[in-house]
Amino acid sequence: MRIRTLATMLGALLASTAAGQSQGINGTAEFRAQQEALEKTYPQLQVVEDKYMQLAIPGYTMGQTMGVATNSKGHLFVYSRSNPQGIARGGAAAMIWEFDQNGKYVKEWGPHNYAASFAHGIRVDKNDNVWQVDEGSGMIVRYDPKGQQNFWLGRTPEAIDYLEANLEILKYAHPTVAFNRRPVGRKGEFGRETDVAFDSKGNIFVPDGYENSRVVKISPDGHWLKMLGTFGSGQDQFNTPHTIAVDAQDNVYVGDRGNFRIQVYDSDLNYKRTITGIGAPWALCITQGPTQYMFSGDGNGKLYKMDMTGKVLGMTITGQDHGSVDVGDLIHSLDCRTPNTVYIGSASMFDVQKLTLK
Repeated sequence: MRIRTLATMLGALLASTAAGQSQGINGTAEFRAQQEALEKTYPQLQVVEDKYMQLAIPGYTMGQTMGVATNSKGHLFVYSRSNPQGIARGGAAAMIWEFDQNGKYVKEWGPHNYAASFAHGIRVDKNDNVWQVDEGSGMIVRYDPKGQQNFWLGRTPEAIDYLEANLEILKYAHPTVAFNRRPVGRKGEFGRETDVAFDSKGNIFVPDGYENSRVVKISPDGHWLKMLGTFGSGQDQFNTPHTIAVDAQDNVYVGDRGNFRIQVYDSDLNYKRTITGIGAPWALCITQGPTQYMFSGDGNGKLYKMDMTGKVLGMTITGQDHGSVDVGDLIHSLDCRTPNTVYIGSASMFDVQKLTLK
């Protein structure tokens, strides 16, 4: 009986996996056709310079550039899956590098950090604090501008907890199998969180994430104020909330990647509207200044520029001349302090791309 049950679970899991692969990261064939028809109506962004930055680190090789962000001085921070110990689930793949405005290496931040396991994102707030988002450890760590850790969210699972909770056959089995679950998420703990953003009052917003399907609002001093969302495709539901950004009016934009949309909320996480037509939003950033724009990056190298209503003002395709053409440029993170300069971190390439737009 036990063997038969296990075989049934494996069969269901393989069937579910095959179905997911047929859709792919860019949606069904029907969805892709609709998206391509829309894109024919979008203006092309005028790219003045498309530069792959030659970032060198003493003693290391740059890995996947999962997170990129700049501070007020123009210094670039890269949260990279770089480490000779290997990737998470047995090693660590998370190192923060700082480079100056000319791309020259400055230093590593937080070496041998207990909260660094599997890099996912990095952001710099208005005070030049650097925020590390680590999917593997389930933690977010804040560094002051000098590189000192001074604030922590989440909790790193102990080794035995992580192994026990992530047996693939139990956790990701077919929905008909009793072991499968889509957790709502507990207060104080993340489930493979993906990004972080801040409103004008210093409140913290976290999309959470791969395991949970929600957005969390946290006060500046670390109190969990609100948790919104369950797994699904309806309003206030999410399928891999992968990125987040907040505009000058404290509207919160959640990149609902698996549902191919951006859900927009006010600062109390009350729903306002939905933005579509930009494929699967893997990465979001919003420019500074009196007139703001939003950029969204897809997993196939497509970059979209929008006004704050969600109207697409232009698009371009990145990464076609660099790396695997079949894989493309998995745009995993974006930084855009101005409308004319965009930094791209990639989940498929080992570099940072700097786009200068007209």
